[in-house]
Amino acid sequence: MPLALKVYQAFDREPIAELPADDAAALERKLQAAAKAFADRDGWLPAHQRMSILRKASALLQENRDRFAMMIAREGGKPLTDAIIEVTRGIDGLVNAADELRNFGGKEIPMGLTAASANRWAFTTKEPIGVVAAISAFNHPLNLIIHQIAPAIAVGCPVIVKPAATTPISCIEIVKLFWEAGLDERWCQTLITEDNSLAEAFATDRRVAFLSFIGSAKVGWYLKSKLPPGTRCALEHGGAAPVIVDRSANVDAIVGTIVKGGYYHAGQVCVSAQRLFVHEDILDSFTEALATKVAALHVGDPKLAQTEVGPLILPREADRVTSWIKEATDAGTKQIGGGRMSETTLLPSVLLNPPTEAKVSMLEVFGPLTCVFGYRDLDDAIRIANSLPYAFQASVFSTDIAVALRAAKHLDASAVLVNDHTAFRTDWMPFAGRRQSGYGVGGIPWTMEEMAEDKMVVFNQVT
Repeated sequence: MPLALKVYQAFDREPIAELPADDAAALERKLQAAAKAFADRDGWLPAHQRMSILRKASALLQENRDRFAMMIAREGGKPLTDAIIEVTRGIDGLVNAADELRNFGGKEIPMGLTAASANRWAFTTKEPIGVVAAISAFNHPLNLIIHQIAPAIAVGCPVIVKPAATTPISCIEIVKLFWEAGLDERWCQTLITEDNSLAEAFATDRRVAFLSFIGSAKVGWYLKSKLPPGTRCALEHGGAAPVIVDRSANVDAIVGTIVKGGYYHAGQVCVSAQRLFVHEDILDSFTEALATKVAALHVGDPKLAQTEVGPLILPREADRVTSWIKEATDAGTKQIGGGRMSETTLLPSVLLNPPTEAKVSMLEVFGPLTCVFGYRDLDDAIRIANSLPYAFQASVFSTDIAVALRAAKHLDASAVLVNDHTAFRTDWMPFAGRRQSGYGVGGIPWTMEEMAEDKMVVFNQVT
């Protein structure tokens, strides 16, 4: 009997589709096709064709914007307004990858600096690294895929992408648009499976030159440990992003931005604002304003335009977040808001000063929750913010330049956002987790560099 993958709406668990799933034989066929395409160097697509395909795919995605946005809302649970923004970013990201090729090249290596190097001319060129295995996550089921496959297509790597089992349709449909744009199927394929053993075999196959993994740290670091010698990788995980709110901050002006950073996509974002360190001088006014904004968030069906907070991806995730909140409240932590709307949908909540050893203080919640901690000394807040074994993006809100600069210097983060939330991102900026939060650098131009290798050519003048 053929394998099948059932896809459900995140909000109400209603079935969307039953898709054919891949088995080991299908994986082997796809790896063979990709490896064969790469081995034929005469068949590599020239840059102008890759640019044309990326631009055509972008135009096709623009034509299908609303269809993709609705699918993201259905299978991923992201509110429709935010899903439209995700598709819009994807449209631009494809053009970004094409445009980057205008400046994607090598450089001259100086010769003649010693007698031994005289009469030589040397330069580097860029070559694709090889077959790319991309494993993606559910929370941005279109744009994360684009961040993995657009750089591969741009530099000329065959790519096979495995979407999250909960959100495969957006992936399948964007790959179809690439084919419609003129890309031979061998250069961009999907692997549809919920079989973890098959996914591991895919990621660690000797024919894979580069693994792009977005997902849990436990799985990502495990796969990295299993890679064959010579295989390169990039890992993107998460954290518990810290936000420092200085006493000079204008509470009314910033609270909406912080709420967006903490409750966007129900907190299912790897850099979601989670730990809010607020100066004691404004702690009460900030907490009151935060609670008011959070209580006003419209929670419900993500397909509706007015919805601001939708469901978690699975019932077990709602159960997990609920249990973590209970652990904190059982220890005496005050909770503002909260509750459960449905099997997968939690009402947003705020926890005030949970214990440092509580899961909500130590681990990535990935749910509609922020934790507020009061502080008196800035350096103490920074020390606690830096105390976890992972680090990604961080924020500081302040109108005092000295405070902003000190926080920017001392926060352990790959990016410090000043007067903006931790979830801010553009698709052309570097995006990377530190320590346990990741390995390598994301962002379309940066991933293109990771998926390419320099080759040096040296000419010796024969006289």
